[in-house]
Amino acid sequence: MKKQLLYIVFACLMSVSAQAQLIPNLGGQRAGLSTLSFLKNDMSPRSLGMSGASVALAPDAFAVINNPAGVADMRSLTIGTSNYFVGAGVNQALITAGLPISAISSVALSVNSLNAGEMEVRTEFQPNGTGQKVYANNMAFGATYAMRLSDMFSAGITLKYIYEQLAEYKNHTAAFDLGFSYNTDWKDLSFAVMIQNFSGNSSLDGDYLEVDFNRGEISLGDVTTPTVFRMGASMTALDKDRHQLTVAFELDHPNDNAENFRFGAEYNYIELLYFRAGLKLNVKGQGYPSFGFGLRHRVGGHPLHLNYGVLPTNYMGVQHLVGLSFSINKDIAGNE
Repeated sequence: MKKQLLYIVFACLMSVSAQAQLIPNLGGQRAGLSTLSFLKNDMSPRSLGMSGASVALAPDAFAVINNPAGVADMRSLTIGTSNYFVGAGVNQALITAGLPISAISSVALSVNSLNAGEMEVRTEFQPNGTGQKVYANNMAFGATYAMRLSDMFSAGITLKYIYEQLAEYKNHTAAFDLGFSYNTDWKDLSFAVMIQNFSGNSSLDGDYLEVDFNRGEISLGDVTTPTVFRMGASMTALDKDRHQLTVAFELDHPNDNAENFRFGAEYNYIELLYFRAGLKLNVKGQGYPSFGFGLRHRVGGHPLHLNYGVLPTNYMGVQHLVGLSFSINKDIAGNE
């Protein structure tokens, strides 16, 4: 009995050690080194419900965010929109539209916008406000091109123009996403890699606010965008009668924080009702599981998807993401 107890204790210690080696905090000291953090927000309700383990998922209207390679699989005009309730009056919205241009390629456009609302101008001598208002806005306009290079392999790229405004300070820069996916015919097993928000350094420009009081002027330094290398896999673990279960795994390597792991699962009933859950490991401030659900409907024979994702956080409360997507059924549209 004592030997068994020792074995159990030893196994527990080994598992803790293995986890420490598997999920090191290397890179945690880089936190906060990037700007334009709105680009890191997950604007896909399906992905959010699965804790962001979406780089290898089957594409939908939000493929331009999850992995631009998935845009190649669009078969008709597909439009998607989502709204992210960040908290404290901050909202972020996304609009996407994708269209096939040949049997093997598709294009898409997207607009990703964050608005923080109006804020009071406060100073050391007027802490309750000066009566002036300032605004913070971020926008990213994207153009995507994707192609199926073979029956199993796809690639896609998104070019982004990014605009940032904080009071009278402004920033203009560009970035791109590059993604690849490989799909097999065994249990829909898929592998994918993606580099997201790759760009050079940029900085705000303006002289609206000068700081006196023996402290000199504000120094606006160059800061990089939140680049992330994503690698993952997904597969259909269960497909029986009317029930289907998809599982996904993803490893993220950001340039402004430590590596983290994401696990997600999606259950769907007759492709009508969807329930999702996921968990992030090694992401500070997001230690709780995420959840979500989806509903598939038809409008005149054209597929309509309503999705909702919930992300509980440690410091910013519960965040919500609502999305709606619509596709034109070409067979029906051609007969109308």
